[in-house]
Amino acid sequence: MLVAQLVRRTCLAAAVAGGLALTGLAAPALAIPPGNNGTIKIDGKEFDDHPNNQPHVGCEFQVDFYGFDEGDSAKVTFKAHSPTGDRRTLLSDTVFIGEDDNSGGGSENGLDASKTYTLDFDGIEPHPKQGFHVKLTIKTDDGRKHKVFWVKDCGPMPTPTPTSSTTEPTPTHTPTATATPTKDHEEEENGEEKPEAVPTAVPAGTDSTGGGSGAGLVGLVLTTGGIVAGTAAIARRRFLHDS
Repeated sequence: MLVAQLVRRTCLAAAVAGGLALTGLAAPALAIPPGNNGTIKIDGKEFDDHPNNQPHVGCEFQVDFYGFDEGDSAKVTFKAHSPTGDRRTLLSDTVFIGEDDNSGGGSENGLDASKTYTLDFDGIEPHPKQGFHVKLTIKTDDGRKHKVFWVKDCGPMPTPTPTSSTTEPTPTHTPTATATPTKDHEEEENGEEKPEAVPTAVPAGTDSTGGGSGAGLVGLVLTTGGIVAGTAAIARRRFLHDS
């Protein structure tokens, strides 16, 4: 009798415990009260939704946001970090991460957003083995989150190809030669001018007015007289010059 009662009570306790366990499994996960909730993870290629953090990534990487409050937006800032940086800002961005509440926390179910980035490290000397050290800051209305990591295998940013412009050649002015006037008469070495040549013959049968042979004879006489007079004048000049 006592054994039978003990068995019945044991079975009842087991049934109650099983019912409570099933009720707990069926109950949905409750959201945490709003506050500085959420976490960030750095994800290298190949990208996935698993909340594992990779502190060494290639030049292209992702930032994953988990468990943030509904309605949140994140101000994202990347800065060059010591020992390979001078804290200059490499990139700033804004990401909406509040599509739902913070249930799921930092698990894969709590993923709120993912964003892919490539940073410009122009003018920064990398560490010979680790690459570039970067500090990531996430700011929401409820607080800040920080993450530091290394980025490597980043080549130089492509330089824009200069556009060639065609310049028309400037026309050149060719100077025009100016004629130099010449003297009508050359001077002799002794300073005397050469007398003009006197014609020694007149075409037979014509003169300047188209006359006949008589006029031609007169012209011949005048020509001869001119030659004699010219010769006498030159001789007289030379005589006076020598004396």
